[in-house]
Amino acid sequence: MISYTLYKNESSEEWVTFVHGAGGSSSIWFKQIREFQKHFNVLLLDLRGHGNSNQQIKNAFKQKYTFSSIANDVLEVLDYLKIKNSHFVGISLGSIVIRQLAEMHPQRVKSMILGGAILKMNFRSQILMRLGNLFKYVLPYLVLYKFFAFVIMPKKNHKQSRLLFINEAKKLYQKEFIKWFKLTAEINPLLRWFRQMELNIPTLYVMGREDYMFLPSVRKVVEQHYKSSQLYVIENCGHVVNVEQPNIFNEVVISFISKSI
Repeated sequence: MISYTLYKNESSEEWVTFVHGAGGSSSIWFKQIREFQKHFNVLLLDLRGHGNSNQQIKNAFKQKYTFSSIANDVLEVLDYLKIKNSHFVGISLGSIVIRQLAEMHPQRVKSMILGGAILKMNFRSQILMRLGNLFKYVLPYLVLYKFFAFVIMPKKNHKQSRLLFINEAKKLYQKEFIKWFKLTAEINPLLRWFRQMELNIPTLYVMGREDYMFLPSVRKVVEQHYKSSQLYVIENCGHVVNVEQPNIFNEVVISFISKSI
């Protein structure tokens, strides 16, 4: 089973589960834990190969990674902890994992908060992926990862997010990085399906105004999925909204979850 950390709130029955992105770990939520624990029970996950799930499952996952199998990793923890349902907060690629879980088991997902959400790979990001595929066996993965981090988070005020993700990515193995990178092959048809299908689950997209790669497609989807979805855009902020603007992120998300209960 993947690694998890619990922060209990004895006066609440509500759970909030945090899902990080590729190359990150549960440590990227350090600016959320204290505030969220005041209101809810908090569950932090390290996705396979990341954070504390690095060593213990190094040999456990020989099969090809899919978003379904990664969503099932999350479900396994919920079942083990006997958590009937939860609100889910995800960042970047974690937003896809949550959306996949909601597709498979909607009754387990009370609400979705998708930060720096990826709903469409634009032209620039598709070129990035192709470059990555060309060089993934040649270049050390950290060189590729640093390059991606700079393209996705280019500005001076994105520096903290870049460094955090690069430092976390250092803990991955080259083989692990390649497995995660191969996931991009299934990303386009999956995202097309997500854009078409509206789920009856309260959904909040929290995006940075400077998240040039992914904000435009999120705007379009929220217009189409107006029954269930809302968009909150944070000024002076890039892709990793919970790290760059934690106070605004915490306030907006806690308010949204409280209204969804």
